[in-house]
Amino acid sequence: MRILVVYAHPLETSFIAALHLRAVETLRAGGHSVDDLDLYAERFDPVMSREQFAHYVDARVNTREVESYVKRLRAAEALVLVFPVWFDGLPAMMQGYFQRVFLPGVALRIDESGLFHPTLWHLKRMAAVCTYGESRRDVAAKNNPAHRFVRYNIGLLIDPKGRFEYLAHYDMNFSTAARRTAFMKRVTHAFEKW
Repeated sequence: MRILVVYAHPLETSFIAALHLRAVETLRAGGHSVDDLDLYAERFDPVMSREQFAHYVDARVNTREVESYVKRLRAAEALVLVFPVWFDGLPAMMQGYFQRVFLPGVALRIDESGLFHPTLWHLKRMAAVCTYGESRRDVAAKNNPAHRFVRYNIGLLIDPKGRFEYLAHYDMNFSTAARRTAFMKRVTHAFEKW
């Protein structure tokens, strides 16, 4: 498959950076073609300009500022997101990526009644790999906003028969080397099955 990996973290020595590298290596070892989009390394601008916002629903011109990213998304058959959960959500860099690239005419279509319809059906598979500072229990008490966003805002745009996986390492603030090693193995095994 052609897989777009979208990664957001500014520090190369972080555990999430190691997970990102492992995901990419495992997918490539499996024979997949991987487009590795490191939002920080590519200096992606997450801020929607006044011009882009003014033409947000105009599918003829709304992609002008992000055309190269739109082409990469359209070329993919699967999507993998790798990110830390900060303040119960995705990093601003990744949130900005979705706001600027997953546009009307790209990720969805707006019909005559103003209803939104998903159009990323060429994506047959999606996964998210993430880390949380908080425990699973504390995140669950807040109804896991990051998981809900990824699953129900992004995941619902892909092929309705597509597969979705959410691989989360909780309680990162108190994680042990053994727990991190076990999670790294879990991520490896998950992508070996792709």
